[in-house]
Amino acid sequence: MQPKMIWANLAVDNLERTTKFYADLGFKANGAPNDQLTSFIVGDKGFVIHFFLKEVLASNMKMEIVDARPAAEILFTISAESRQQTDEWATEVTKAGGTLLSQPEAFGDGYYGFMFADPDGHRYNAFHM
Repeated sequence: MQPKMIWANLAVDNLERTTKFYADLGFKANGAPNDQLTSFIVGDKGFVIHFFLKEVLASNMKMEIVDARPAAEILFTISAESRQQTDEWATEVTKAGGTLLSQPEAFGDGYYGFMFADPDGHRYNAFHM
């Protein structure tokens, strides 16, 4: 298989809250939000994450969508350029309404980072190596 592109489709409860959260973090909008989804381009390689209203995604995909708050459905990893940037991101996440799941710390061999969740519970690992 040689896919042309890959992107993520995640379920959310509130499009306005999700749009504000990711815009506050500086993510680049992927077109204008509408009444079903908001979308962002992440990173230098242009990874796209669509955030659909939960009922729209469930209806279109014809499957049950789980609540991401009590358990991780996926862990996105985002790379920081420095420890300082990692610390700054932790502050930005909190100010934007996200939840720090761990504080910035050294771990493994040469890694420094933290974990956080967006307002709908979608989880991220932010680190510098």
